[in-house]
Amino acid sequence: MAALPTGFTGDPDRLLATAGAVLDAVAPRFIEGVGAPASVAKGPADFATDLDLELERRIAGDIADATGIPVHGEEFGGPPVDQGTVWVLDPIDGTFNYSAGFPATGTLLGLVHDGRPVAGLAWFPLVADAISGHVEGPVYNRGEALAPLPERSLVDSMIAVGSFSRGSNGHFPGDYRFAILGEVSRRVARVRQFGSTGVDLAYTATAVFGGAVVFGHHPWDNAAGAALVLAGGGTVTDLAGTEWHTGSDSVLAGGPGVYDELLDIVASVGAPSDYRGEPGHPGILSY
Repeated sequence: MAALPTGFTGDPDRLLATAGAVLDAVAPRFIEGVGAPASVAKGPADFATDLDLELERRIAGDIADATGIPVHGEEFGGPPVDQGTVWVLDPIDGTFNYSAGFPATGTLLGLVHDGRPVAGLAWFPLVADAISGHVEGPVYNRGEALAPLPERSLVDSMIAVGSFSRGSNGHFPGDYRFAILGEVSRRVARVRQFGSTGVDLAYTATAVFGGAVVFGHHPWDNAAGAALVLAGGGTVTDLAGTEWHTGSDSVLAGGPGVYDELLDIVASVGAPSDYRGEPGHPGILSY
C-alpha cells in the first residue's frame, strides 16, 4: 500500500463507492454493445467504436455530476491530468477485443491528484469482475476485500506483457520489446498477452498475475491499474524504475519480489535506443 498524494483532500472510499455505482449502471449497455464495429479511425490498427463515444459521454457526465471532479477521457479529452484532482477514463479498454467479442475488455476509471495515482476502478462486465481500491488499500473485487499481494518470484508467476502487432522504430522499438518478452519468457512460469492494459494491471493487483510490462504511455490506460497495484501493496514505476505518474512513458508493475526481478530483466536488455533500426523488417514487432 502507498500514501495518498500530498495535497489530496477527498474521501477516497466515498469517491470509489460513487464511481462504482456509475460504472455498475452502464455495465448492461457495455455488454449489449459487444461486437460494435470500428467507426472512428485513430491510427494504424487503432480505432474507436460508437460505443466508446457513447459510454464516455455518459460516464464522464455522471461522474462529474456525482463527485464534482472533472473527467479527462480517451475520446474527448478534458482538463490536464497532471494538475489538481481529475478522473481519467477509458470507456472501453481493449477496443479491438471488444469489437471482436473477446472478453478481455472493460472500463477503466482512475483518480489522480497532480498526476499521482489516488484510486482506480477496473470494471470487466463480460466476466462479472469489478476491481477497485485506493492507494492506501485494500483492493476489492465485487465488493470483497482481497489480501495484500504475496511475496513470490518470477518462476512461480504469470507475467502479462503488452501485445505486439507490427514493426516500429518508435519510443520503444519492436526489437526492444521483443528482447524483454524473450528474457521474461525464459524466467517465468507463463507469459500472458491479452491486448488490454487494464486486464494486465488490474489482475496484477488481484495477484492473478505476478507482474505486468506495459509499453504504452496513455494515462487513461494506466492510471486505474497503477492505483490498484499500489492498493494491493505492489510497486509501480516506468520501465526505468522511476515512480509512475501520468507523464510516464510506460509501466512496470509487480508484487513483492516479482517487481525487482522484472526490473532486473528490463535493465539487462539495454536501452530502447540500442534497438533502433529499419522499421518493419521481418521479425520486428511492436505494440
